[in-house]
Formats: sequence, C-alpha cells, structure tokens
Amino acid sequence: MQEIIVNGLLLAVTAMAVYVLFIGKVKNNLNKKQRTMMQRILLSSALLLLWNLFTPQVFDSIDRIVTYGAGRWVRLLCYLAVYYIIGHDILQKALKGITNKRVFDENFLMAIATIGALSIAIYENGDYLEAVAVMLFYQIGEWFQGHAVAQSRRDISSLMDIRPDYANIETTGQLEQVDPDNVKIGTVIVVQPGERVPIDGVVVEGSSSLNTSALTGESLPREVIAGDDVYSGSICLTGVLKLKTTKMFEESTASRILELVENASSLKSKSEDFISRFAKVYTPIVCYAALALALVPPVLRMAMWGLAPEWDIWIYRALTFLIISCPCALVISIPLSFFAGLGGASREGILIKGSNFLEALSKVKRVVFDKTGTLTMGSFEVSSVHHGTISDEAIMEYAALAESASSHPISRSLMRAFGKHIDRSRVTDIKEISGQGITALVDGIRVAAGNDKLMAALGSSYKECSHPGTIVHIALNGDYAGHIVIADTIKPGAREAIIALKALGSEQNVMLTGDASNVAEAVAAELGIEEYYSQLLPGDKVEKLEAIIAESKGNGTVAFAGDGINDAPVLSRADIGIAMGAMGSDAAIEAADVVLMDDDPKKIPQAINIARKCMRIVYQNIVMAISVKLICLALGALGLANMYMAIFADVGVMVIAVLNAMRCMIAPKA
Repeated sequence: MQEIIVNGLLLAVTAMAVYVLFIGKVKNNLNKKQRTMMQRILLSSALLLLWNLFTPQVFDSIDRIVTYGAGRWVRLLCYLAVYYIIGHDILQKALKGITNKRVFDENFLMAIATIGALSIAIYENGDYLEAVAVMLFYQIGEWFQGHAVAQSRRDISSLMDIRPDYANIETTGQLEQVDPDNVKIGTVIVVQPGERVPIDGVVVEGSSSLNTSALTGESLPREVIAGDDVYSGSICLTGVLKLKTTKMFEESTASRILELVENASSLKSKSEDFISRFAKVYTPIVCYAALALALVPPVLRMAMWGLAPEWDIWIYRALTFLIISCPCALVISIPLSFFAGLGGASREGILIKGSNFLEALSKVKRVVFDKTGTLTMGSFEVSSVHHGTISDEAIMEYAALAESASSHPISRSLMRAFGKHIDRSRVTDIKEISGQGITALVDGIRVAAGNDKLMAALGSSYKECSHPGTIVHIALNGDYAGHIVIADTIKPGAREAIIALKALGSEQNVMLTGDASNVAEAVAAELGIEEYYSQLLPGDKVEKLEAIIAESKGNGTVAFAGDGINDAPVLSRADIGIAMGAMGSDAAIEAADVVLMDDDPKKIPQAINIARKCMRIVYQNIVMAISVKLICLALGALGLANMYMAIFADVGVMVIAVLNAMRCMIAPKA
C-alpha cells in the first residue's frame, strides 16, 4: 500500500513539474534559480518513478546474469545518482554550516537523516527509495516556500515600483531627460501621459487624470488642474502637465515611501524575535535528543536486559526524529506572515514601518485623535450665513469683494464660497486692521468685515452667534447687516472611522485640539467622540496623552493620529503614532510608526484589522507547527512514524504554513 502511495505521489510530482515548467502561467514568473530547481525535481521524480516501477526486474536480471550481487550495486548507483541530483546543494550547505561552526540548521538535519537512512538501506540491502524520496519532497517544499516569498516580493516590488528614472525639463523647445536627483526646488518639469510624476510639485499649466493607486490604494483616478498639488509616484493618464517642483527628489513622496518600505523589514516584532531565539535553542536540543534516541535504548537493552541492541531500528527512529524536528514551518512562515502583512497594508496605502509596529497595532484598544487635518479638513469653509437687513447672496458678495486683496485663509474661504468672478475695480480704499478685520469701499459703500472687536470699534451693534467656528460680522456704512460662520469641515469618512473603531473594541476614543471649547464640543458631538480636550498647546497634548496611556496600561496599546508639525512630539510618545501622509508634515511622518498616504481616517480601523488578521495567522501557524511536530516527535520516538510521516511533519506543515501566511497579502477592506 505504501509503495502505491509513493508511486502515486511521484507521478503527481512529475506532472506538476511538467505543468510548472512548460504549461502553466507560473512558468513566466520563474527566475533562473527556481527554473533550475524545478528541472531537478522533474528529472529526479521521473527517474525515481522509472527505477521503482519499471526496472526492478532489470536489477534482478543483472543479479542472475552477473555474479557477486552486481544488481544490488547497480541499483544503489541509480538511486545515489538521483540523490545527488536532488540533494547535492543541501549537502553543500550542511558542509558549509559545519565549516563555519553553524552546525544546527535544517540542512544539517536533512543531510544527516537522509545519509543515515541510505546507510541503513545499504547495510540491509533494503529500500533506497525512502531516503531519496524524503530529500525530493523536502526540496519540493523548499521550492514552494521560495516561490511564495519571491511572489510576495514581486507583488510588493511592482506595487512600490514608483521610483522614476528621469524628469523632463523643457529647453529651447525640446524635452531633455535629466536625473531627478539633479532637479532643484522651483524647477518647471513636464510630465507626459503614461509617465510617472518624478518629484512633488504644483500644477502650473495643463490638466490631467492621475493614477495614485501606488500611493493611496485608491483605484479611481484623481483629476488635477492648475494650482493643485501633485505627488511623485502618481501616473499621468491623460493630458500633459507642467509642474513647479516643491521638494527635492530625495524628500518627495515616492522616495519617502520607498525608504519606509525598505526599512520596515529591519524592525522585527516580538514574535519574530521569539521564533529566532526558539530555533537557535530548539535545533541543538532535538539533535542531541536524536543522538540519545539512537544510542541510549540499544545500550540499555544490552546492559540491563541482555537483549539484542537493534541498532538499525533505533538509528532509523533517531533519523526520523531528526527530520520531524526541522523548525522550517516556524522559521519561514512567521517572518513571511509579517512581510506579507506589510505588503498587504502598503497595497492599501497604509505604510507600517516595521513588523514590531504591526504587532503593536493589532493590540490597539484606544485611539487619540488630533482634530485639525486629521478628523477635519484643516481648511476654512463657509458653513452658514445669518443675514439681517439684506440677503445671504448680498452679504457674501460684499464680504468677498472687501476681502479680495487679502491672502488670509479666512479671506480665501470667503472668495471660494462666493464662487463668482470678482471685479476688483469695484473695490477701493482697502484698510486691513490687525487683529480685527478689513474695511473697504465697495461700489461706494463702506463695508466692514471682521470680528466683534471691529464691530465694537465702529459702534455697530452686532449679534452674538452660537454656532461653532470663526464669525465674520458684516457692517454696511456702519449698520449691522449680518454675519458669516466659517468653520473647519469634517473629513469624509471621519464618522465612519469612529464607528468602525468602536466595533473593533476601541470604545474610549479621544480628541485633542488647540481650538476653542465650543468648536471642539461641536466636532466631537458630530463624530460621536465622548471624550475631548480643547485649547491645548503641543506640550499639553503630550501630557494628556501620557495620562491616557497610564490610564490604559494593561489594557492594550494607545494610538495617536495626527498630521501637523506640532503633533510630532505626541506621535513619538504614543505606543503607535499614525500620521496623515499626503498633507501631513515631514516631521509628523518621520515621528510616526504608521503613515496613511491618502489622509483617510477610515484607514485607521483598516490598519488595525490588517494587523489583527496578520497576528491571527501568525498564531495559527505557531500553534499548528508546534502541535503537529510534538505529536509526530512522540510517534517517531515510539517507532510509530516512518520517514514519510516525518517529511509531512516537516515539509507538509511548512507548505501549509506558508500558504496560510500568504493570506496576509489580502488586506481586509475599510
């Protein structure tokens, strides 16, 4: 029965190798090393199948025709040839490890086990197939593991293949391709359809659709026109753009993303460190245990009970024990799980700077938010108009005309809200009063636009407004006409983010802001945040966060999400700092552990979901690998497991763990 199963497996392996090398789509993704290994697998499995099925009678005939058991030695040479084809690299690595005094690794275990099994078979004139087949199946498992790692690296590399090779500069009517590193801030560059934006800049001429999926994970194209910011790594899809660069190449978005991704693999999680330490201690222990299993029982049988030592049986059990003990499933699948998790997050526009932060992110139970730029847009917009003697439209027109010469953010928001062409010839005698507002003649009417101090100075009796935000009062020829409320608008998705976080168990979300208490109260109420603190300086934010961390100690980690340069100290102090990457400051991104490339608050619960999924898979692999190995080790020591069961405990579990780890590449949606 066992022979039928092995022959069936060999036939399946041969068919698989033919498919991979010549038929399936996989053949196009194989590198030279993978192709060579699969050719060795194909040749070895085909020869083993041939020796096992069709040539036993040939060997017997040689025995009958030629004296001195020639058939036995011909059979041995045939199997040794296959063993060398499939296992010579393992033997070389094992020898190199011994030479470099790094003996106890999987190559050493496989070499000792298979050579030992061959030696027993030679001594007994037994079955060579088992030892050779074990090496073959081990190499198949290694090939699958290598292919999975290479595929995940290819996925991430293609995702992060955003570093441009050149920038176009127009000189004497011709486009010249130059090294992006040599382009200075303020240079006008040209981006044509199909090209990647090489350096961050602002559009000075042209319009286009941009593919920003490599940066943000967003599949929908983004439309840009003159005045819009454009980030390097985006792909120009339609029109030609002229950009005025705002950063040096090494400081641009694409370079910053690549640096974050490249550095992420160097920061290991506690789980990875544990597995590394575990393997270093575990491997020599099982090697010495296998040696004891080979020597102690036979010696005891002879010395204490006067029985035959049965060296071959106990050495076989020890060799089986060695194969079972290989820690491949743990050593390979755990780092691969984190690597795949980081890649899956990057695909969604979430850059996590290391697997240690991925593990900490999975334990987040409380999220503290900055308000402006994180939960709100960080830009002033007109939220309402409260008129008195004239219409809303008239108030907006007078305010926009009076503010038309100012570059203040409030003035710009008034002009945007007006939304029509502003005829500056209608405006004269503009006077800006510091800390109060502006007065101007509009069509001969004295217009005053400003705060309550300006109204008091003019003697105009204004009305208080209960709405949160900045209040711009309007007076015409000294008579109060009404007021305009300008407020920071809530980000799309901010409320959904809070709801999603509560569903994940983060019930006590907190908002910190430097704004007035009435503004903070209104935003918190709209978003469903019960706890907030207002009128805070940067130092106050750090103190509040430290108090929250102390309060939450022992109940998960605390994350802080912010975007401004004043948030950098808080981001550094948090258990996990989350920065808004598109509009956030460089200081905030540098201080953070996680960067959201599209500033979408919904990515925060998604990042936690990704981290938790990754950690679930890590724990699944740890429990599965250790459980199966312990069971099979016990069976091997008792003589109830043969080499084929051993190879399942090693290679089979490794393949299952690797395939399970690859699920981390598929990130749960927001």
